[in-house]
Amino acid sequence: QLQLVESGGGLVQPGGSLRLSCAASGSFYRANAMGWYRQAPGKQRELVAVIRSGGITNYADSVKGRFTISKDNAKNTIYLQMNSLKPEDTAAYYCHVNRYAMDYWGEGTLVTVSS
Repeated sequence: QLQLVESGGGLVQPGGSLRLSCAASGSFYRANAMGWYRQAPGKQRELVAVIRSGGITNYADSVKGRFTISKDNAKNTIYLQMNSLKPEDTAAYYCHVNRYAMDYWGEGTLVTVSS
């Protein structure tokens, strides 16, 4: 079992930055993928960024060049650095880990981009 706890969400003005963190209760060892998803009101959950085994990263087109995903294996933590935030980035952000063919989700952290 793996428990994930997100933090770092909040209210930010357009153009601002936030860093989300996802702390895991266990090790990321053997994880196939670790990433962030988001879900805006009335919309489906979508992939934002992912780190796959081997260190390959993928980003949604809408966040490329603005968001950066990273991980700290020693701290069992995943980060999402979000810069140049836009109102359309407003959503609940969820941490996700796939390990041993199991999917683990955090409870989510809310990001609101508004002036």
